[in-house]
Parts: sequence; C-alpha cells; structure tokens
Amino acid sequence: MNYTLVGAFVLILGGALLAAALWLASGGAWQKKYDLYLTVEEESVAGLNLNAPVKYSGVDVGKVSEIQLDPADPQRVILLFAIERGTPIKQDTVAVLKTQGLTGITYVELSGGARDAAPLTVTDGNRYPLIRSKPSISARLENVLTRVLSKLDSTSGSINALLSAENQAAFKSALADIAIVAHTIAARQETIDAGIANAGRTLENSSRASAKLGPAIEGVDRSASAIEKMAKEVTRTSASAGKTVNSIGADVQRFSAETLPELERLLGELSALSTSLRSLTEQTERNPASLLFGRRPVAEGPGESSSRAEKGKP
Repeated sequence: MNYTLVGAFVLILGGALLAAALWLASGGAWQKKYDLYLTVEEESVAGLNLNAPVKYSGVDVGKVSEIQLDPADPQRVILLFAIERGTPIKQDTVAVLKTQGLTGITYVELSGGARDAAPLTVTDGNRYPLIRSKPSISARLENVLTRVLSKLDSTSGSINALLSAENQAAFKSALADIAIVAHTIAARQETIDAGIANAGRTLENSSRASAKLGPAIEGVDRSASAIEKMAKEVTRTSASAGKTVNSIGADVQRFSAETLPELERLLGELSALSTSLRSLTEQTERNPASLLFGRRPVAEGPGESSSRAEKGKP
C-alpha cells in the first residue's frame, strides 16, 4: 500500500471539507449582496456603532459599514451604509437617527420612497448614492428647548426692566391717583344719581313736547292753506267786482276807485301773512324746539361786534 497517496488523499479531502464548511458558513450560494450608500448627519451620532442596523419602515435592510468625520467640516458626520440589493431606495428616501427602546441603542431608520419616485443614483462628485438626512427627534427637541430658553431669558429681562424701581414708583403713584378719583366719585354719588335722574326727566319731557308739536304743526299748516285759499277767493271776487264796476255808471266807478286800493292793500297783507305762516311752518318742521325755546341768536360775523360797540358809544 502506498501511504503517500493515502495521506495526500486525506489532506485533499480535509481541505475540501474545510472550504465547503467555510463557504456554507458565509452563506454560500444564498449569500446576500449589498449596495453602498452615503448619508451626512449634521448632529451628534453618539450611541451609533459599526454594524448598527439600518431599517426601512422597521424592516432590517442593512447595516452601518463606516462612520467618520467630514474632513471639510467636523460638525458633519459621514455614514456609509451597506443595504441589501433590491431595497427600493428612492430619491425622496430620508435617513433619521433613532433610539431603540430603553436600551438606548441607536440605529438608522429610512423612510419615504413614494411609488412614482425615481431610484436614487450616484451624482457628480460623489462615489456612492447620497441619501438625504433630517434631524432626529432628540435634535429637534434640543432646538425647541434652546429657543424656548432664549425666549424665557428675553422675557425675564423685559420683566426685570418693567419692575424697575422707577416704574414701581410710577405704578404706586397711579394707584394712589385712582384711589383718590374713586373716593371722590363715591363721595358725590348722590349728586351724580340726581344728575342722571334729571337728565332722564329732561329727555322724557323733550319726548312729550316733540309728540305734541306734531298736531300743532299740522294745525298751522292747515291755517296757512286756508288763508291762501281765502286770498285766491278774494282775488276772484275782486276781478268780478271790477267787471261789474265797468258795466255800471260813473258813480259806481268812482266808488270802486276809492275802494279797490284798500282791497289791494288787504290782499297784500293777506299774502304777506300767508308767507309768514308758511315760513313758520317750515322752521317748525326743521327745528320743533323753536316753538318752546325760540330761535337761537345768529352768531356775529367777523367785525360785527366791534362795529356794534362803536355804534353804541355816544
């Protein structure tokens, strides 16, 4: 028996078995393939470690392959993801840092990816496709708290300025003045009540007077109409009398010559009376209170007072 051939066979068989075991342990034909993606975080990534899970809507789709600072800006952190090939990474996909439960383990959550959005591709200047990022909940809370504290600080400064010694003295003085006014009003409460009651009675009397003025105005209007009608009748009578005088003798004509002037003067006075009554009616309609209180005196024009004073001097 050739022991050399047997030993060689055993070594070859053992190596083949070891290679097969390693191949099967690494996944073999079922080994997953990954694509690399970049994202840039502008916040602290404390708690995020290498091989931390990358989830898409809660499903594990990859892991964090590399974490490093941006050489151009140390405030930014560059993350490299290894994501399973075939995962629908779209142009509107967003990466967010999240903390898992009470353990505090940080992972990357991907979200977005509308159905009609285009797949994410490599852009100029980048080696891998760049996934957009947005601030985490803790970063947003920190920003909100920072703004709130800033506003509280500003409000505190304003309150301190408002409550300065000078403003406190002015406030005390204003309160003292208000107290004096309140005591004065309380001391004259009876006078104020009486004034309000008198004002109420005055308004009531004015209302009654206005109600009574209506029939009086209507009566004046009817009187003016009656006088005007009487004047027209007298005019017609005068015309008839003129015709009659022309038809009779000279004696009657002489009588008419003496009587007609008197009739004409009477007609003129009746016409003036009718005009005055109509003017009174219009004035009463415009200002009913003038029947009770009379017409208000017309204000003197410029220079009238001095001229009247000079006329009154001896």
